[in-house]
Amino acid sequence: MEAFSELKAPVFEISPEKVFSQIGKLGKVGKDTLSPSSQTAWHYQRTGQLLWVNRQGVTPMADTLLQRLIHVDEIGFASTGFKVQEIESDLQRFKALDFDGTHTVNDVVARLEYNLTKAYLTYVAGQRYGFVNPKAAINRVESKPDSAGNVKVTFVNLFDIPVLRPNKDFYAKAFHKIAADSVGEMMSEVEPQSALYRQLLRQLADSTSEASRKRILVNMERCRWQEKNPMPSTGKRVVVNVPAFMLYAFGPDSTMVMKIGCGATKTKTPLLTSGIEYFQVNPEWNIPQSIIKNDVMHHAGDSSYFARHRYYIADRATGQKVAISSVSKAMLASGKYRVSQNGGRGNSLGRIVFRFKNNFSVYLHDTSTPAFFQNSWRGVSHGCVRVQRPFDLAHFLLGDIDDWTLDKIRISMDIPPVTAQGKEYISSHTPEENENGRKLPHKLISYMPVKPHVPLYILYYTIYPDENGVVRNYPDVYGYDQLIWNHLKKFI
Repeated sequence: MEAFSELKAPVFEISPEKVFSQIGKLGKVGKDTLSPSSQTAWHYQRTGQLLWVNRQGVTPMADTLLQRLIHVDEIGFASTGFKVQEIESDLQRFKALDFDGTHTVNDVVARLEYNLTKAYLTYVAGQRYGFVNPKAAINRVESKPDSAGNVKVTFVNLFDIPVLRPNKDFYAKAFHKIAADSVGEMMSEVEPQSALYRQLLRQLADSTSEASRKRILVNMERCRWQEKNPMPSTGKRVVVNVPAFMLYAFGPDSTMVMKIGCGATKTKTPLLTSGIEYFQVNPEWNIPQSIIKNDVMHHAGDSSYFARHRYYIADRATGQKVAISSVSKAMLASGKYRVSQNGGRGNSLGRIVFRFKNNFSVYLHDTSTPAFFQNSWRGVSHGCVRVQRPFDLAHFLLGDIDDWTLDKIRISMDIPPVTAQGKEYISSHTPEENENGRKLPHKLISYMPVKPHVPLYILYYTIYPDENGVVRNYPDVYGYDQLIWNHLKKFI
């Protein structure tokens, strides 16, 4: 070693203290400790270990990562978002031993370590889980007024799909892949695999329009979000795509498609996943308190209004009906009284409602005003989803079931039966009438369980395949594309 001592030059000496001091200046652990930047800073603070530079110089993994990052334009991203030019310049400087007072060896090593690690973690975490947290993008937009009408810092929850996010185990695996010289393998492993993502990639390669590329990139981002703890597959699933105003019922061998109506702009349909558990025929509609306050309360004491809409009022504590004339606006506003609409023809839920667990009291249901299905814009509800062919959806959910059971559902919904037994029943049974002479519905079936529960997805894609697999564009009806773009554009 003495023979080589004269080759030693201060300009090439790496000082670990100076390197880690400089890395500390480049990045610090932020509030989001599971973000790529925080994980990068945390690694160097916690371990004091370099990942890309060793006694032999820069590891080949740095070149592997750089070659992958050079091509981020293929997924629509800009190389500047990953510091590709800085990494490339510092790698060339390090390999050429081109150091000076402005670019010391310690500065170059610190920049290489920090930029390579942050770029790598940003890429693998983004491709695996999404570069945008959808709950942060969508759920902190609309403020919610309190009971007095004052706007509080409480936001409307519009995205309620539990999606996977990077965790400590994921980052531990990512760091292990660096140590195992498997960076390229990790970057391939995290690539989204859905058919829609691959179709969008092809569209992106052919697109020259700025507006078109923006729409494609936003929907590619949606493809990266993955549901946490999805329901086990039953061979069936129901997908509602809000921008398309369409419902797709996917079975093992076929797909059923129908038009839907969704929440209006001010009362948006929430995005969620659940499982359809049962349906009710001729359900009563228990009117949400928000609708009572906005619409019904102003008609307090007006018996003709309540009779016309077939509403009644009941004490929530006892369940006893209360005389319409005795209930004031203040009583309705208190929330102690329930306003309900009798089931049957003319009910706002229509003749059938499909129930599933959710945090919004929304459901799929029939409608008493089907004419709106002829419109292209079908944002008509307070948040629920109105379906065009509810009986067909019920049949799909039940699957293979006897014809008489199906006819009992038809008869209860005032749909002509198709079996001889059903036709015989209609000819021999006269519908009952209420005190106002209104014919009451046949009540052959009022409740049917759906076993096994059928997975339901209420999603929001402005590019999505139709029933024939043809990818189509749809309007951004709630403005969510722009919300996602606001977070995504820093990479573009």
